[in-house]
Amino acid sequence: MANEDLVPILTKSDSIEQEKVIPTTDEMMEKGLGRFGWVEFVQCILVSFAMFFDAQQSFITIYTDDYPKWHCTNSTLCSSDSNICKIPKSSWSWDGPVHQTVISQWSLECASSFVTGLPQSSFFIGCLFGSFLLATLADTSIGRKNMLVMSCFSMSVVSIVIVFSTNVWIYSAFKFVIGFLRSTIGTVVLVLLTEKVSTEWRFTVGIVEYFCFTLGYMSLPGIAYANRFNSWKTVYVWASVPAICYSIVAYIFVTESPRWLLMQGRTQEAMAMLNRVSLVENGDDLTVSLIEAPVNKQKASIFQLYSSIAELFGRGWALKRMVAIMVLGIGIGMVYFGMPLAVGNLGFDIYLAVVFNGLMEIPSCVATYFLENRRRKPSILVFSIASGICCIMCVVVGSGIQGVRVGLAMTSFFSACTAYNVFLIYIIELFPTSVRNTTTSLVRQAIVFGNIFSPFLISAGRKNDIFSYGVFGVVIMLSCVTLLGLPETRGLALCDTMDQQEKKDDMSI
Repeated sequence: MANEDLVPILTKSDSIEQEKVIPTTDEMMEKGLGRFGWVEFVQCILVSFAMFFDAQQSFITIYTDDYPKWHCTNSTLCSSDSNICKIPKSSWSWDGPVHQTVISQWSLECASSFVTGLPQSSFFIGCLFGSFLLATLADTSIGRKNMLVMSCFSMSVVSIVIVFSTNVWIYSAFKFVIGFLRSTIGTVVLVLLTEKVSTEWRFTVGIVEYFCFTLGYMSLPGIAYANRFNSWKTVYVWASVPAICYSIVAYIFVTESPRWLLMQGRTQEAMAMLNRVSLVENGDDLTVSLIEAPVNKQKASIFQLYSSIAELFGRGWALKRMVAIMVLGIGIGMVYFGMPLAVGNLGFDIYLAVVFNGLMEIPSCVATYFLENRRRKPSILVFSIASGICCIMCVVVGSGIQGVRVGLAMTSFFSACTAYNVFLIYIIELFPTSVRNTTTSLVRQAIVFGNIFSPFLISAGRKNDIFSYGVFGVVIMLSCVTLLGLPETRGLALCDTMDQQEKKDDMSI
């Protein structure tokens, strides 16, 4: 009788003790990823450096598709104020070699805004299709690392092949393919970085990514200036060969996301990786938590490929959140990518203009770092509004006071960069691991959609600034309205499944 009474007492005690000893999976993942030493720092640099080459391909047309300067060769038929489309071809000449840019090589100086803007617009259209068709691949059995390597390598190979283009139409087709292949790089880099560290380091590794992107952008003036007397094709080769070498190095040395490994049911690999960087004193706790973690294993089949999209849009709260964040992304992205591409419209030295714009990204990264412990929504709002106001002021000032105009353009770009940096971290924090890569890809898809029109606006803006800077300013300010329907995410741990995210959101209300 005594033994019978003792059994339920011991069972209850064991149950209480077990509840105290075994923490949740999220808590163990946070502790397991808490250490950030030299090995983790090197991994962070290796992954982030893909953004260096991504930036080069995103903005390379600033130089390869530039409208070159020209001079008169016959003063009786030509003057500095002449419209070269209305004077004989024999009365003027390009300052540099004819093959310096695609405009001069293929005689596009009198072409419409549609034709001159088509190559870069095709690049963004390729990004749009790529983001849609390739968005979920990194969430399936292919993984973050393999997707990153394949995208970077294939993009670079096509960027070399593009030098064989014989006209603007073939050139635009190759730009479409490049955009399609590089569409997942930014998404995979950001997701891979943030999933390999704890909440404490999430913002810091995001800054490293932005810094590498800035370095890639700032490398373009040096490459273009060194090849200013050569063909535009040389610029593509210089940007592509190092990217191919990087892809090989990344394939060998970059490690996979432990969160993704866990979601794919590859528990042993996730445990081995976490044990190398773990701050958890009791390894058994980590093992138990990982074994009990939810598995979301997916195979890259035609029926399962878009399961994460179905899961995402099957819930009302997630759908509303996606629509709001996508609209916000269109506004911020249009200025972030549009302003650098429009530097040729400032009437300033194109090499220095890009350098100055690039330098603005450095204080932007610093500002982003100090915004780590600030609320996400107000940070995005303030810098987006400031960027929009400066864009509109560029139209008001006009070309009369060039120094002021350049300063306003730089300030607008700085503000847009800061808003964009915080915005990318904000996306990561809004959705769980099971759909994080997909949601980030879809948001970037929205950003790219807005930028499809930017090259045409910039081309039209050569005659009237209201079509470029004016539109940029209005769009970014209007997009901020969507922040009203989005939650604050500062300091919250990342969730792994949609159910966990939904429960956390309900508890925060």
